[in-house]
Amino acid sequence: MMNDKNSTGYTGYEYREITVPKEHASLCLDSYPCFGWEPDPNRDAKIESGNNHFPTGAPREAEATTLYFRRSRNISNKAELTRLQRNFDSCIAELKALERAKTTQATIAALAVGILGTAFMAGSTFAVVAEPPIIWLTILLAIPGFLGWIIPYFLYRALVRKRTAEVEPLVEQKYDEINSICEKGTHLLH
Repeated sequence: MMNDKNSTGYTGYEYREITVPKEHASLCLDSYPCFGWEPDPNRDAKIESGNNHFPTGAPREAEATTLYFRRSRNISNKAELTRLQRNFDSCIAELKALERAKTTQATIAALAVGILGTAFMAGSTFAVVAEPPIIWLTILLAIPGFLGWIIPYFLYRALVRKRTAEVEPLVEQKYDEINSICEKGTHLLH
């Protein structure tokens, strides 16, 4: 497809390196040729692992893939293809933001409830070590303390389910937009 060689048999290329979440690597490999790019045969994709700071069950952005592409410098409609490619890149960034949005509020709420439960448990501990111990206050503070340690797991899961149901239609719209952008790029190449 990119065998545009001049009279000397030489083809000049421009190169691009992108790092995307592992789950979007195939999408980028399938879509970038619509903007005149081809996988660089001289380099292999690289998978990078990151730190995992998410609670169990949360989507992880721990792994990213670096992809390498090249494109002929003599490609026609280069300006319009570059504009479409930027739109595609912004759609990928929005997809990443939507994926993060599924867990952000749930994580904050679960942490807040857990911290509140810990505060109640601290109060309960202080009540039991007071001189003389205040047993009724210890029990009164321990009950919401234990609940504050148990509820976050269920709260997190419920909020993630709710937010996922709200975000999924937006994700599907973004994939439809990506499809439209790629179709326009393909038409410009032919």
